[in-house]
Amino acid sequence: MSWMQRLYETYEQCAGSDLPDAGNLYPIAHTKQLAQVEIVVDPEGKFRRASLISKDEVNQPCLIPATEKSAGRTSGEAPHPLCDKIQYCAGDYEAFGGSKDAYFDSYVAQLNTWCTSSMAHEKAAAILLYVSKRTTVRDLVEAGVLVADTGRLVVYEKSGSKASKSEESLVPGIFALLTAKKDGNRMVVEQGDAFVRWRVESANSAVSGTWEDSSLIDSWQKFAASQQTKIGMCLVKGESCILAEQHPSKLRHGADKAKIVSSNDSAGFTFRGRFVNPDQAAGISFDATQKIHSALRWLISRKQAFRNGDQVIVSWALRGQAIPDPWANTMELFGGAADDGLDVGADSVGDFGQSFSIRLNQAIAGYKSTLDDSEAVMVMGLDSATPGRMAVTFYKELKGSTFLDRIEHWHASLSWFQDFGKKRRFVGAPAPRDIAEAAYGQRIDDKLKKATVERLLPCIIDRQNLPRDLVELTVRRVVNRIGMKGKKGQEWNEWEKCLGIVCSLFKGLNHQKGYAMALEESRKTRDYLYGRLLAVAEHIEARSLYVAGENRDTMASRLMQRFADHPHSTWRTIELSLKPYMSRLRSSRGAFLASMENLLDGIIAAFSHDDLREAFVNDTPLSGEFLLGYHCQRQTLRSYEKPDDLDTTKTVAEEI
Repeated sequence: MSWMQRLYETYEQCAGSDLPDAGNLYPIAHTKQLAQVEIVVDPEGKFRRASLISKDEVNQPCLIPATEKSAGRTSGEAPHPLCDKIQYCAGDYEAFGGSKDAYFDSYVAQLNTWCTSSMAHEKAAAILLYVSKRTTVRDLVEAGVLVADTGRLVVYEKSGSKASKSEESLVPGIFALLTAKKDGNRMVVEQGDAFVRWRVESANSAVSGTWEDSSLIDSWQKFAASQQTKIGMCLVKGESCILAEQHPSKLRHGADKAKIVSSNDSAGFTFRGRFVNPDQAAGISFDATQKIHSALRWLISRKQAFRNGDQVIVSWALRGQAIPDPWANTMELFGGAADDGLDVGADSVGDFGQSFSIRLNQAIAGYKSTLDDSEAVMVMGLDSATPGRMAVTFYKELKGSTFLDRIEHWHASLSWFQDFGKKRRFVGAPAPRDIAEAAYGQRIDDKLKKATVERLLPCIIDRQNLPRDLVELTVRRVVNRIGMKGKKGQEWNEWEKCLGIVCSLFKGLNHQKGYAMALEESRKTRDYLYGRLLAVAEHIEARSLYVAGENRDTMASRLMQRFADHPHSTWRTIELSLKPYMSRLRSSRGAFLASMENLLDGIIAAFSHDDLREAFVNDTPLSGEFLLGYHCQRQTLRSYEKPDDLDTTKTVAEEI
């Protein structure tokens, strides 16, 4: 029950606070719903006017009173107390040929019970007077809001193909706002699905909208509480109080039918004979469940929640303070600003690690200034296997200081040069979603992406090691450079992105080896040196192709996968293929060629030690370490070029 307790405390701490989005925490016994129609009446229940909700407001949910049953309704008859669909609140819906089930009698009976109680409100009473006349559909048709033909509501059939903008402009207003539903082989829009919100214009009230009137909200809350009769022990509050019989839904979005707390199983399958009724398993009070679900709904709606289809992972501090997003890459953690220093001079190429550490420490220190060390931070994962049931797939509580330390460790241990495209180059760690796509491709299905993100959760939150198989899979995909398939025309950008990600992962998996982001000339391991050789060979051929005005892949890039599997034999092939390119450069780029030949000789000489010499001629496959050497050497070559060797109108990166 700890996650329920924490959500309850979060609601108590944040509701009514000065947080920018605290107004999105629903009051007890209320929910939010998208409305398409607005009806205005006077205090005597006389119709004044009606209209479709404007485009600016139609996608903004409206706060409405709700019962336990209506707040979690997925199907069947469960009217909201005040605002609802046409099939509920229009007494003449059947008379106009509505094809959906009409639930007006239960709607008006429930509204009448409220309006005849001691907790009645004048706006609710005015609406009751109006709907009791059973003229709602007629008034809306006359106002041009609903569409009728020969006294019957029109059912609009949408085409299966996507309509063009010119075709969309011809769709009657109400049908453009409603979602088509399948009816046999057709996709149809039924006007009975239109949701109505109310305004009561009165000289005694400056607020006409029912969703804006705090006195009406308070009136319904008192009435709803008075209707609860079941008394028992609430395991969240730890006291005897009025228990909830049903629990809300619509946690992830307005159409979400999955419930995280449910016990509507009359066959006894859920309890397997252990309990006779749900209360014996767990009792939750009416106000506690409302606050718990309202807090969770609010947290999910915040930008910080990670969403992937039905999967939601949310992190939050008890008092709603800002915390770093665990699912963001480092650029997003730093506020979305890319690093402008990726293509820098030779004097600063080795300072990336230090400058990155300073920026990361400053970012984390900013959060520490508002988040106490002892403040609780929660991380919670949710997913649903069926439309009606939701489960907690991950839950962890940490102290604020521990949470920040682990976020800092994740970004520091996986820090590397990342190239996500134009204006998205930065130094840092990739996001879990980027890692999943690097391992399985951009066309990864939601199920596999969910599983991958869940595997990475403990690596971020608990500082567990990265899954070795995931790292190896990403390495194999990156070395298959020719087979890399991204979006059409962006294969090169996709490979560059994945290269930075795989270097991050390999560095993080082997953190004990202390890999640096800058080129380590003192590192004499076989795999690292082979990676450097490949980068130099590619650089020489790319320069030669540029001088000749040719645009094609280099031999090094085409043979990267073979090189990773059989480095010594493949290097002989690459080395021999470089001869004609080096001859071409000898006359036009002599200084450049001399420096590259010296660099090649220096790297090969590093294999001169007995053990390394034997390793050099060994044709066993390379580990992902060779990609680190390749990436660092290539980055250094782009930064260490002398101006005399270049076309003065181009940068090094542009020339190669």
